[in-house]
Amino acid sequence: MKPITITDDNFEAEVVNSNIPVIVDFWAAWCGPCRMIAPIIEELAEQYEGKVKVGKLDVDDNQNTSIKFGVRSIPTVLFFDGGEVKDTIIGAVPKQQFVDKIVNILA
Repeated sequence: MKPITITDDNFEAEVVNSNIPVIVDFWAAWCGPCRMIAPIIEELAEQYEGKVKVGKLDVDDNQNTSIKFGVRSIPTVLFFDGGEVKDTIIGAVPKQQFVDKIVNILA
């Protein structure tokens, strides 16, 4: 399963109203570190299919949501549960750091 595309328009439906935790990768096409973590985000989407929803939000096209959550540098990955931000990763980090945060939310 591939990450879903999250936009200003579908954010509430896909993230806030989700019945499972959601990871949102705030990224942009021109961002080198964003491209570095892209394969990790795709792996997480497959690894946690059915348990965690994984999405990508292009900050250039969806500035309202980026501003709402104070995203100032990318990549920023926000971990939502029950529509609320539970954790954050900023920058390119190893996959294990993402896994640790997911396990913590699912616990």
